[in-house]
Amino acid sequence: MKVNELFKSELKVINMGLESFYQDMKSQDVSAIHVNWKPAAGGNEKMAALLARMKSI
Repeated sequence: MKVNELFKSELKVINMGLESFYQDMKSQDVSAIHVNWKPAAGGNEKMAALLARMKSI
């Protein structure tokens, strides 16, 4: 597929993050879904490493 052809196709969005971005897409009739995702341990790298170690036990 050529790059210019991408702009002729329907936009479909998978949003992982700010729900307000998802709401903006929906308000413009864009096909979108929202995934309620958050990083492990709230993004705290030390805590995420500890959780990963606990999962491997």
